[in-house]
Amino acid sequence: MSDVAIIDYGMGNLRSVAKAVEHVAPGKTVVVTSDPAVVAAAGRVVFPGQGAMPDCMRELDLRGLRASVLEAAASKPFLGICIGEQMLFEHSEEGDVPGLGILPGNVVRFPDANMVAADGARLKVPHMGWNRVQQRIAHPLWEGIPDGERFYFVHSYFVRPDEPSLVAAETDYGLMFTSAVARDNIFAVQFHPEKSAQAGLRMLANFISWAP
Repeated sequence: MSDVAIIDYGMGNLRSVAKAVEHVAPGKTVVVTSDPAVVAAAGRVVFPGQGAMPDCMRELDLRGLRASVLEAAASKPFLGICIGEQMLFEHSEEGDVPGLGILPGNVVRFPDANMVAADGARLKVPHMGWNRVQQRIAHPLWEGIPDGERFYFVHSYFVRPDEPSLVAAETDYGLMFTSAVARDNIFAVQFHPEKSAQAGLRMLANFISWAP
């Protein structure tokens, strides 16, 4: 049995995620896997992803991983990253596809026009680079991370939860969007902790020690 399973459904290079988790979890067994049995046996699960939502959902099903993700999200510490956060919701505008329906809400696109920063500069889509994350709830994964800390983003879509209580953080990019969600044993973020220097490593370390 592994301590941490990083789910590999063929979308994105997971090496940076694995290396970051290994760095903050010395002595722990960290595996990148597409085997549903390995996911089921792991103590905690990381669900990352890159690419387009329709492709991610298709590849997840082709590998027979849907049931394993649903079970992990219901029963053990679970961290969603980027598309791994978006896939937890009911529906995405990207390709007009259903998600896993674990959390209520939808995935929507940034508007392509009239997006401006506070200084009047035009903002481009995708949202790419460092931005501040404003914490909206107290949570163990925020421990040691200052409110307003910068994390690294690359995305054109973001989640819009139906329940305000799910919102763990927001970020301003022409509009305030949800950049992290939390419920019970699930924590999921739009940004990339593995690319976010010390703040990201601290979040991953907090996940390793989190006992929801």
